[in-house]
Amino acid sequence: MAEAVYEYVGLSTRDGFNRSLRHFLAVNDIVPDFESRVNLADALNGLLDEKAVQTNQIGPIVNTLLVGHPKYNYRSRSHNLTRNIEEFDAIVATVGKWDAVDLILAYYHPDLGLTLINPKNKQHWESVQALRKNELLTIYSGTLTDKGQEKLLETAIDTLISLLDTGKVKSVPALTQGKFKWKAPKPPAPPKPKVKKKPGRPPARAKAKAAAPTAAPTAPTAAPAVVEVPSKKRRMTPMYSIPVSNELFHNGNVEAWKKIIQSYNAKYPGCEVFIFYEGERIHDINTLFKWGKVKHGSTIMIALAGEEIKDLAKLQRYLRQGASPAFEAFLRFPVNTVLNLF
Repeated sequence: MAEAVYEYVGLSTRDGFNRSLRHFLAVNDIVPDFESRVNLADALNGLLDEKAVQTNQIGPIVNTLLVGHPKYNYRSRSHNLTRNIEEFDAIVATVGKWDAVDLILAYYHPDLGLTLINPKNKQHWESVQALRKNELLTIYSGTLTDKGQEKLLETAIDTLISLLDTGKVKSVPALTQGKFKWKAPKPPAPPKPKVKKKPGRPPARAKAKAAAPTAAPTAPTAAPAVVEVPSKKRRMTPMYSIPVSNELFHNGNVEAWKKIIQSYNAKYPGCEVFIFYEGERIHDINTLFKWGKVKHGSTIMIALAGEEIKDLAKLQRYLRQGASPAFEAFLRFPVNTVLNLF
């Protein structure tokens, strides 16, 4: 009884009601495409690109359509990866032939959060760059509204898990014939430029113009309108190596890196710089110089995540300098100064 009292609390405010309404409308808009066999990962990633849905809506939408909806025939299974996967061409080539089933992967990326992948779409694999050992992946296999396909769906899940774990599988003819042949989604049409209309002429002048002889039409000379390109959903770059050319990556190098990354974040607040060493994500740069951990000749890896990645080459150049004997160039300023590097 107590739970029922609070069941609709989220709808009791204007913001909560409008947020819920937008979510319901988004799901309602997805259903026609979904029922026409558009892969849900393709549809939702497209809506993320257009800012029509937010990242925190993805999980509830997937659960609504693929798990809790009695009309649609989908099976799901969670799996912890048994190896790192960085090459996806063989996976795309194999799964791309499975026309009998619709497949969606929900990958819980440690840095990007919940990420949907259509395993037949190479671009989705490129957006995550790598799958890491022991991380969670949920596989959804379905035939939309076609019932009686449970054995086929389980076979697809088993085969895909084997493919992810080993990199190769035997051909399964039952998976190659069906209605779910994947086609690349069409890119969204660019927004039409809005041309500012000139103010209307006074009635008297309009009448005079109408009475005047007709002249040859001339092309309007309106200034080009600014077209706003919708921002993309958050993506992660591949890893890039930064060699340590100083005799030791010590406290001075660490402080230089802090200054460089602080400057980059100030210029591009929507981007995040990730640091990796020996396969481990480094959350505190200070740990890189403790006990002489990183020496001359070592390599530190970086990656960027954001909607629009800019000045990557310049960032790499500064970080290479920061890991060299020339690191002091970044420290010749007051402590609280944010450098204008980008």
